[in-house]
Amino acid sequence: MIKKEDISFILADDHPMLLKGLHDELTLHNYAIIGQATNGMQALELILKLKPTIAFLDIDMPLLTGFEVVRMAKDKGTSTKFIILSYHKEIDYITKAKALQLNGYLLKEDSFFEIERCIDAVLNGEIYFSSSFDSFAIENASDELKKLKLLTPSEITILKLIAQGNTNTELSETLGVSVRTVEKHRSNIVHKLEIEGGTNAVINWTLKHKDVIVNL
Repeated sequence: MIKKEDISFILADDHPMLLKGLHDELTLHNYAIIGQATNGMQALELILKLKPTIAFLDIDMPLLTGFEVVRMAKDKGTSTKFIILSYHKEIDYITKAKALQLNGYLLKEDSFFEIERCIDAVLNGEIYFSSSFDSFAIENASDELKKLKLLTPSEITILKLIAQGNTNTELSETLGVSVRTVEKHRSNIVHKLEIEGGTNAVINWTLKHKDVIVNL
């Protein structure tokens, strides 16, 4: 079993009071805090430099969001485990967390008992979502990811390019296929993802799920 003194933490939140509160609670329970950050860029730098066991990240931070920090740190091959601590309970955020394969997702309203349960689970290789989450929301988030797995590599490429703001003509030129082929792919995407709405439905969907699409 890993001893508390062997577990190192980095904390990142742009709210000083919340950052201090988490720091004080962890310190009181004999956990080692080796770095703190008030923006995403600073958090990323500390994670890559200090290589903590676990990084607690807020989602809505200046410069880089918590999700962006996780993605960029993982791209660098970090072994740090990531726990998001946020107010967001929406399915979109749960889906993003699952797509990024986050180790834990807690709510800022959770007790320290819940935080410790999450830490223990993460250290044991488990994925932990706050017990405050509605199980229906977590299931729905999983369903969204299952739909994305139905897409072909070509459809995923087109989805990523749409998320970058490319038109059908630009997609056609980039991929070296006809506009008609692009339109066919878009139609398949709409069907598989069960996207409802008018002409801009796919664009709106990709913008809403951009953080998920990036990780496909």
